Amino acid sequence: MRSLTTAATGMQAQQLNVEVISNNLANMNTTGFKRQRAEFQDLLYQNIQQMGVDSSDAGTIVPTGVQVGLGVETSSIYRITDQGALENTGNRLDMAISGAGYFRIQMPDGSDAYTRAGNFAVSPDGQIVTMDGYTVAPGIAVPQGARDIAINQQGQVQVLVDGATAPQTIGQMEVVTFFNEAGLDAMGDNLYRESAASGTATAGTPGSPGYGVIRQGFLESSNVNSVSEITALISAQRAYEMNARVISAADEMMQASANLR
Repeated sequence: MRSLTTAATGMQAQQLNVEVISNNLANMNTTGFKRQRAEFQDLLYQNIQQMGVDSSDAGTIVPTGVQVGLGVETSSIYRITDQGALENTGNRLDMAISGAGYFRIQMPDGSDAYTRAGNFAVSPDGQIVTMDGYTVAPGIAVPQGARDIAINQQGQVQVLVDGATAPQTIGQMEVVTFFNEAGLDAMGDNLYRESAASGTATAGTPGSPGYGVIRQGFLESSNVNSVSEITALISAQRAYEMNARVISAADEMMQASANLR
């Protein structure tokens, strides 16, 4: 019976759906996390009677035919890149991008990674780095004796050094954008890398057309909505149970036919 394998594909699809939802919920408090959504499409169809063929010598045709679907498959797991809420932390090295863009991170192997998580710190040599110690491009060093650091919305970094009366500009933050943010390859640790699907990174100054602005002392929260995720979880669970019932019903029907005398 086709219904056994068809319902099995439905159970597999909903299992994957629950796994995606569980990852979203697990990252509800992850800085800069972007939720994902599983998307599905129907499988091939078996044509028992082709539509549009002649049904008589008089030229009549079969209007709809007989097609039986063979189940469902995963088409993609799509990343939703809507901005999360900005939370005021009061930390002078915390930064959030309000609008489009990513921070560029210089990895130890020389490659670039990208992130929306702006919970930065200062390394022992004064470089602004991520929590894993990776340098935030373009590589801004805070001088020894700096008493305060200020970053305006256009990404200009200024410090007040002991003995000076006026702030000193030490660098300019940059942000990068992609044509297809959903095509970025997730690396873990709040990092993404460029892929053929995302397009190449285009760097720009914060606040310029097409680029977001920097908000110092803020962090971008996860864009996961717990109510929506729980609703989706309940729906996926019900769909899984329905497919399981189809398998049970098909099994009982096969038992009934096997017991015919």
